[in-house]
Amino acid sequence: MDRVDIKRLAEKLNLSTSTVSRAFRGNSDINPETKARILSMAKEFNYQPNHYASNLRDKKSNTIAIIVPELANNFFSQAIHGIERVAREKGYYTLIYVTDDEYEKEVMFIEKLYNGRVDGIIMSVSGEANDHAYLNKRGAKSIPLVFFDRVYDDIDVPKVTTDDYTSSFDGTLHLIEGGCKKIAFLVVNKSLSIGNIRMQGYRDALKDAGIPFDERLVIDCSNDYSKNYGILTEMLREQRPDGLFASVERLAISSYYVCHDLGIRIPEDIKIVSFSSLEIASLLNPALSTITQPAYDLGTNAAELLFKTLEGKTEVKDHIVLSSKLIPRKSSVVV
Repeated sequence: MDRVDIKRLAEKLNLSTSTVSRAFRGNSDINPETKARILSMAKEFNYQPNHYASNLRDKKSNTIAIIVPELANNFFSQAIHGIERVAREKGYYTLIYVTDDEYEKEVMFIEKLYNGRVDGIIMSVSGEANDHAYLNKRGAKSIPLVFFDRVYDDIDVPKVTTDDYTSSFDGTLHLIEGGCKKIAFLVVNKSLSIGNIRMQGYRDALKDAGIPFDERLVIDCSNDYSKNYGILTEMLREQRPDGLFASVERLAISSYYVCHDLGIRIPEDIKIVSFSSLEIASLLNPALSTITQPAYDLGTNAAELLFKTLEGKTEVKDHIVLSSKLIPRKSSVVV
């Protein structure tokens, strides 16, 4: 059988090529019966439209990029699922880029994506540098950008975040109400806006309870598990806090290992609360008390903001703030 292209398919159907093309694009301005007839004959002749060529003509890729610091964190996996669901419903594909919290990778990815490979970008930032000039040069007007969870406050784009200050305040208060008077705050990157906001909630909760803030109890950790093990071992031996507030779930997990090896009992000797979307938090021994962010909803909201811009409905400058949930479990409650 001779190869059938869109022109020959249109001739066989006695329709214009533009009508056939609209059927494959899913346009709403085509009669459903006509669309069904086109798709049926295309299937009969095993015709597959060349979306790539069509997108090049329209200067569209029907693809969006998702840039995240890591994939091992369950939070980002859930957020990506939310983004992909919205993209799929809109007929878009997704490309995922992982920065490993490295600013240089973030800059490299953004610069490569500006060549038109994608129609829009959704990003949770690395936060490793204060120079965000490269984003101001990016031409946000031509390639829409949306931040989620971790953001740069000095870049004026749509953002979707959670109530980090309130959540951190409530988590610290929960430890205080449990009897903790010497609470360590574990953070990976104090320079990142999200780290500052969470630490401010921690500090204000201490202040309201009349507990002096001690800079030595703010522990700057890393993304490396072995380094964190050493940092936390030294801190627990020297400072002997009775409470730990982990701003990132990997720090809570590292704390469990260190406490086990040092013979520190949870929650009898030390109580632990962590920001975490870890699905197995309730299965840990003891079950981890968490501040659980609505990761999936963060993703869907970020994607919906991006598509509002892509569809030309409005120049979106929204900042959506979603609520997290404190879930007390055995790591912070003595039964």
